[in-house]
Amino acid sequence: MKSRRSFLKLAGTGVLAAGVSSVYSYPVPVVPVRKTPSTDTFQLGIAGYTFAQLSIDSAIAIMKRAGVNNLSLKDIHLPLNSSQEKINEVIEKFKSAGITVYTVGVVYMKTEESVDQAFEYARMAGVDLIVGAPDVVLLPHVEMKIKEYNFRMAIHNHGPDNTLYPNATDIWNHVKDLDPRIGICLDIGHTLRDGQDPAADIIKYKSRIYDLHIKDVDKASKEGKTVEMGRGIIDIPSVVAALRKIKYTGKCSLEFEKDMKDPLAGITESIGYFKGVMACK
Repeated sequence: MKSRRSFLKLAGTGVLAAGVSSVYSYPVPVVPVRKTPSTDTFQLGIAGYTFAQLSIDSAIAIMKRAGVNNLSLKDIHLPLNSSQEKINEVIEKFKSAGITVYTVGVVYMKTEESVDQAFEYARMAGVDLIVGAPDVVLLPHVEMKIKEYNFRMAIHNHGPDNTLYPNATDIWNHVKDLDPRIGICLDIGHTLRDGQDPAADIIKYKSRIYDLHIKDVDKASKEGKTVEMGRGIIDIPSVVAALRKIKYTGKCSLEFEKDMKDPLAGITESIGYFKGVMACK
């Protein structure tokens, strides 16, 4: 077990690279660890909050360096009140770089008007999935908009920092009797910080897991902070195994909340680690 753990850590630090280019000036040898093509039904992405302190151009450059082409677009880079012309401009900029904006969010909703705005914003952006955090009292209105637009909403858990949806169980209890298109965006870091098991929650709530925010943290408590994937305490192999068990077909979007002014090294290390786990499982 120790040697396997060491191997996976090497994959994360770039020694195996796992398909991610080196961020240093000297070449890193690529050691293939899987000879058969992957049959995974899920894809990697990046959550837009990762780029909160960077421009769109910088975000695109980093995604291309990391070899990731799916983005959950945050309103930092495209405000919710943007015109259709502005939305088209931003979406096309990503599309021209080979990047697919597959969802928007996290979008916070405090009023019925903000719910209406979120759905119209998603429609104009050309996506049919919203990663959101609507106030609980607004869920009946969200359900009405879900039926009107035929979209899905994945409600994001925020751990012990926020009483609004701290974990997947809380989300499930609020939405289980609502339209099945209202589900969960499981943030595995906040899940562990709240004392829950991400892999167990993936399996338990499989019918409503519509998006995933992947990361690693250094403590299973409120004080836990984001670290490069593979350097923390989340059992990433068990997360990958759970996703395969439920035949998850969505995105696993890295949300890297460290070194946010210069996250390239941490992003590539984390993506490399996750790819390494996928390759040797």
